[in-house]
Amino acid sequence: MLPEWLSGWCREHLGAAPAAVLHSSVHMSEVFGLRLIDGRDVAVKARPDQNGREATCVEVQRFLAANGYPCAAPLTGVTIRDGWAVHAEEWRPGGTMLRDTDESTARLFAAPLARMVALAADIEVGGVAPGAVEPPLPNPEWTRWDHQDEPGPWPRIAYLEGHDHVEVPVFVTEAARRIRERLSTVYLPRVLGHADWESQNLRWHDGRPWAVHDWDSLAWLPEAAIAGAGSGAFASAESPTLAPVASSAAFLEAYAEARGRPFDDQEIEVAWAASLWLALHNARSEALHGSRPVALTAVAQQAEERLRLAGA
Repeated sequence: MLPEWLSGWCREHLGAAPAAVLHSSVHMSEVFGLRLIDGRDVAVKARPDQNGREATCVEVQRFLAANGYPCAAPLTGVTIRDGWAVHAEEWRPGGTMLRDTDESTARLFAAPLARMVALAADIEVGGVAPGAVEPPLPNPEWTRWDHQDEPGPWPRIAYLEGHDHVEVPVFVTEAARRIRERLSTVYLPRVLGHADWESQNLRWHDGRPWAVHDWDSLAWLPEAAIAGAGSGAFASAESPTLAPVASSAAFLEAYAEARGRPFDDQEIEVAWAASLWLALHNARSEALHGSRPVALTAVAQQAEERLRLAGA
């Protein structure tokens, strides 16, 4: 069953109605893989609009696809419908998901992220030149350590509200406070980067990336933070977790090699801080929802070492 609005949207923006459903999923967004009556296979994605950041994400994705990066090319721009941002892109199925978390797999994941950041650096952000985009702000909530309006270490996240009666383990909140304090003193240039670099968002073929998905997760952060977030999150498949410390170190080393220059001491600390923040966000969510403690367990085992490496 498709939402009532979808057929009309496809006719208006793609010139053909859906004939068959190839895939559908609902999580933080709605995704429909469709075969249209003219034979084209497309994906239509809808998610709550956040001040226009979705338009930037789609335009960056369009630029990357046009320059040979392994991602689906957008077929439309973003339209806003009842507070939801909607667009269509190529249907790009296939490839396999890599679930290993060892150091060699970490190195494999690092290079395409570095390439993505390097390619996106050619996009003018915040300017007036043709093709310029606005920064994709606000950043995804799991990288929003720079929030200013809420007390305490955590940003306001709508889907976690209403769980205030549940206690988050003290070690999680304390680690978040220390990481936020460390990152609040960072003034590094920002770049466009994919901030949800999880194994579940990448597909591979013969050891090469076949498709990078979830471009809604684009962020405007220091490059060290983009790399650090990926170094911890790449291990996450169906359940968010945290890569082993040695694997994160291998990821950061391979990322620096791929971009052609090492991180300095401050950037290394920022990377380690960002690697832990994502896991803390997921650990908090598990605690509030009473979920199986995957990230919580990983944080309990690794937090102190990552805090040390972050200078926090």
